[in-house]
Amino acid sequence: MSETNPQSLHEAVELIRSGKVTSVEMTKAALDRAKASRDRLNAFIEIEEEAALAAARSADEARASGKALGPLHGVPLAHKDMYDRAGFVTGCGSKIRANKVATSTSTVMQRLEMAGAISIGRLNMSEFAMGPTGHNFHHGRAINPVDPERITGGSSSGSGTAVGGGVVLAALGSDTGGSIRLPAACCGVVGIKPTQGRVSRHGAMPLSFSQDCIGPLARSVEDAYLLLQLISGPDGQDTTCAAIDTPGALKTDLSSIRIGVVGGIFADNLDADTAKAVDTAEKVLTDSAKSVTAAPIPDFSAIAELANAVAMAEAGSFHFDWMRDRPDDYGPQVRMRLSQSLAIPAPIYLRALQARSIMLKQFLDTAFAEADVLIAPTMPFVVPRSSDVDVGSSPSMNAVISAMTSLTRPFSYLGLPVVTVPVGVSAEGLPVALQIIARPWREDLAASVALHLQQALALPAFQLRSSLNRPAA
Repeated sequence: MSETNPQSLHEAVELIRSGKVTSVEMTKAALDRAKASRDRLNAFIEIEEEAALAAARSADEARASGKALGPLHGVPLAHKDMYDRAGFVTGCGSKIRANKVATSTSTVMQRLEMAGAISIGRLNMSEFAMGPTGHNFHHGRAINPVDPERITGGSSSGSGTAVGGGVVLAALGSDTGGSIRLPAACCGVVGIKPTQGRVSRHGAMPLSFSQDCIGPLARSVEDAYLLLQLISGPDGQDTTCAAIDTPGALKTDLSSIRIGVVGGIFADNLDADTAKAVDTAEKVLTDSAKSVTAAPIPDFSAIAELANAVAMAEAGSFHFDWMRDRPDDYGPQVRMRLSQSLAIPAPIYLRALQARSIMLKQFLDTAFAEADVLIAPTMPFVVPRSSDVDVGSSPSMNAVISAMTSLTRPFSYLGLPVVTVPVGVSAEGLPVALQIIARPWREDLAASVALHLQQALALPAFQLRSSLNRPAA
């Protein structure tokens, strides 16, 4: 790779800090990759070239004048189209918000700007973050950089493919039922869903206010974790953001960490490639962790319905006025899902909320009784073909959504931190990923285990970096 296309955030920062590459040069290269990727990856809703280059020039001027440099000084990134930035459109992958210019800036974007990062554009996403496959009725689907026939996963589809396709080193996504973890798994990158309340959601598009999380997708655990540290911390503008310190340092020694392999619904009906990846990870961890044992879980048979009742009732509340006044401006699938959400009775929603704290305690007491960290597949099957899951609002819609989120949604409902990391390659050359789950606020443990797997397995990155050089399909 050239110096204007570094392999990690650390490398990018050092190149700019040392003067080997200017921010303008690195940003121009990222913009060129973004423009070249449009037909191939459809990762961007908008490329903001003029604003990005102006910010890069300012970054270079700051460096030349000896001003203090932030931890991401001058590094170009791009983010899901749902974070407000004053003077820029926040479209949320929708028609309804397509021309909505923000008047203030979200906390996460403020924190990245303070760190010195530059935004080169708004990334594609499922409309209003409602769609685990990543399809978008208005903007078209983002294309998987590993195999164009496969889905990227959603709803952070553009984030997954922009990072996996080598356009940017990292991107922010959001996760309500798997929307960071699924794109990370499908595109062969790392994704972190933090503990509920770890990251401020001020200025971010809401979907389910009691389950929404903001987190990073990146090429490596180290890069994803760095972004998480930068965006974490209390925020007076978001009362749901906890007064908790930022996540601690990663651990290189796992000898004191007990690993639990989750069974039950997380082990049932796995395809051969996924089951093999779990076995491989288990063997790798057995050689380095204090222990690796089966982790029992309480009865989770109803958890998907409970999670869905909470998420959809809260989404229906947010979208109520638009559904009444502008129903035809939604894509068919999102309109159908929101129509269903309006039929959820208040007692069902309230009971689902009440059950959450009970189920969380049961899960922590049971699954973590002999474990500090848990491992489970991200999906029970390899990355599906787009044609197989592009079902729109057909009768099979609910079944497809349930299948895609069956292993990710439970941890959103419980509010636990999860790192998704690629750990294997299927027989067809597709990435296979695991979730690393920890107790609340212990992202450091989950990410440390993920880092060990990343280093021990030394996967070939699924040849994602060459995706932009492939001939058009």
